[in-house]
Amino acid sequence: MSYPDSLFRLIFEQTKRIAVVGVSMNPVRPSYFVARYLGLKGFDVVPVNPMHAGETLFDKKICASLSEIEGSVDMVDIFRRSDAVPEIVDEALATFPELQTIWMQIGVRHPQAAAVAEARGVTVIEGRCPKIEYQRLFGELRMGGFATGRISSKL
Repeated sequence: MSYPDSLFRLIFEQTKRIAVVGVSMNPVRPSYFVARYLGLKGFDVVPVNPMHAGETLFDKKICASLSEIEGSVDMVDIFRRSDAVPEIVDEALATFPELQTIWMQIGVRHPQAAAVAEARGVTVIEGRCPKIEYQRLFGELRMGGFATGRISSKL
């Protein structure tokens, strides 16, 4: 899918709070370092993973589901298999009437669920990573698309 940079910029400018569905507690997993990066960039990241509900990640309580989140979110970032997307989209639309964006990570697509969200006025991004797009747009992207943390001075 092709998206204009202006759309990504608008999403990042308007987004304040992001629910990351499928976040991992394992620091080598993409869902962990994407959520961590977005938090470091000033976004209020709400971790969602039923396997770790009630635990703490990035000083935030992990929620079991989107419906457990107190308050609203602007974006739902999905780190789950494509076949799990319809249920997540339905829950997101039911829980957050003011939802602006549903973002499906690299390798995640579900055209039917995307069409449902778009019909409700929600912007949908499929098969992309917000961390990579943010880094690319704001000049932070390094070789291989990974700029996940400290660079050792011993290199």
